[in-house]
Amino acid sequence: MSSEREPAPVFDVGLLSPASADAAVSDEAIARALVQTERALLAAYVRIGCAPAGVLGEFDERLRRRMDAVSAPVLAAAAGHGGNPVIPLVGALREAVAGTAAAEWLHRGATSQDILDTAVVLQAARALAEADAALARVEAALAAFVARYRATPAAAHTLTQHSVPTTLGARYGRRLEAIADARARMAEAGAALPAQLGGASGTLASFVEIAGADGAERLAEAFAAELGLRAAAPWHTSRTPVLRVASAAAETVAALAAFAGDVALGARTESGELAEASGGGSSAMPQKRNPVRAVLVRAAGQRMPGLVSTVHLAAAEATDERPDGAWHAELPAFREALRVLLGAASGAAELAEGLRVDEDRVAANLAITGPLAVSERLMLVLGPQLGRGRVQELVDRAVGGEDLAALLAAEPGVRLDEAGIAALLDPAEYLGLAPRIADRAVRRAGEQPGRATASTPDAAAAPAEHADGRDPASTPEPPHEDHA
Repeated sequence: MSSEREPAPVFDVGLLSPASADAAVSDEAIARALVQTERALLAAYVRIGCAPAGVLGEFDERLRRRMDAVSAPVLAAAAGHGGNPVIPLVGALREAVAGTAAAEWLHRGATSQDILDTAVVLQAARALAEADAALARVEAALAAFVARYRATPAAAHTLTQHSVPTTLGARYGRRLEAIADARARMAEAGAALPAQLGGASGTLASFVEIAGADGAERLAEAFAAELGLRAAAPWHTSRTPVLRVASAAAETVAALAAFAGDVALGARTESGELAEASGGGSSAMPQKRNPVRAVLVRAAGQRMPGLVSTVHLAAAEATDERPDGAWHAELPAFREALRVLLGAASGAAELAEGLRVDEDRVAANLAITGPLAVSERLMLVLGPQLGRGRVQELVDRAVGGEDLAALLAAEPGVRLDEAGIAALLDPAEYLGLAPRIADRAVRRAGEQPGRATASTPDAAAAPAEHADGRDPASTPEPPHEDHA
């Protein structure tokens, strides 16, 4: 039986993982990046005056006739013999340019890892750009959402239970800030992406032999410039560039998954506060409107840590001048991490842009706990007058079913009229700096060029309010320093 495998069809179109199938990181995309990298090395030789200018035209002309020979299925079928796809790629390209000057300069002095690492970096750069565009949509939609609901009181939850009130804007403002921070980290990692050119042992000895010491340095710079990457010392076993991208991708997906998790909780039937623009159906229960986008983004968050841990372990195991297995383990995990990032970013953009709020349900859910939601406030305000123990007794009686407002009205030490007691027990009057926290999140998201603007239409149209959400016309606000 032949050891050659038949060319395989595209292996993954997202049947089981619709949130992570993306053409930017497909096998066909990496095959194109490999060819682009080999061409860039030819162009670099031309640029420094070693190779004749005509080699690029010869390469392009011959390759047009033989593109089928460097397709992803063909390369994958032959890659097992050498452990990577560069070896069959170079063989196919040499056959394509045989008899031309390009044949002499093709892959000259390079090692497989030079080409494959650089191609993967190119793929990463494109994936990061695509993810950034999706994240810009997430930020813009979330910024508008946060501005609109900056002062909308909502039940906060700590350890799954109702806590003191917050606002919808503050809740999702935290998510907006985390996503904006992660996006910035991702941009930093992308800006630092280097080309790889070191030769067999990372010393550039082959290139020095071909072009001299100065020429070898100029070649590495020209090679990186051809691809729009940063020129750097060889990093065959110093995997920091890959680690940076993987870590930034993981941080981004975690931030997106946390946002999606809040949406999924708010979309539960018993909550009913949130809904996606169009919910997914159920094969068995036609009444269901599942928060499918939130579910898929959450799934991405659960998949990413395992992939990134493989990338980190591979970096730790990258010994000698070429590792035996660590590099091979890193590449598929890193590519899959990019796929998960792209799926999560795209899904989160659709989720944020289509998010719907039922404000009546938000208010009704807050009313479940009612004035007990501000028991902390009662202890702070009434504790000095009544004693903490007495306040606790009153709260305990309210938990048992008695009317807290009536209990306070009957308490001799409470020096408030009916309106004062009502204001004291109103959750909407105990929001702290929640609206300002929301405002700050919107401002921070808009601080960097191209980011969501802090002055969204909803924010501009919203009436001015105090930090606790109250109408400024009803309650004067003393001067203060904003530490939000």
